[in-house]
Amino acid sequence: MTEIKTYKDLLIWQKGIELTGLVYQLVSEFPKEEMYALTNQIKRSSISIPSNIAEGYGRNSTKSYSQFIKISRGSLYELETQLIIAEKLNYIKDKELSIHILDIIQEEGKMINSFIKKIETTNFN
Repeated sequence: MTEIKTYKDLLIWQKGIELTGLVYQLVSEFPKEEMYALTNQIKRSSISIPSNIAEGYGRNSTKSYSQFIKISRGSLYELETQLIIAEKLNYIKDKELSIHILDIIQEEGKMINSFIKKIETTNFN
């Protein structure tokens, strides 16, 4: 197992960064009138995932760290919901990319849930 020296070593952070890049690619095709509405909200929730993982890593307590990881999980579920809405509104043109993103969301969710269990049963910081 690789030693964790920084939040950048965390697979959940790395997966969050990958997810954010794919989301930006997907929403670039959304209607222009959605730029300040759904498109913006989708971008913000995707950015929130790795950002909260990083911020939580910088905290000095396991309880605080766990809370930020849970916020990240909430942002992940928010992102998934927003993408489902975008699909229902027929904003998503690249269906293959959308399916790939939803698969990553499922994987990231499982990873985050496992990570939460780990940090809550271990004195992580």
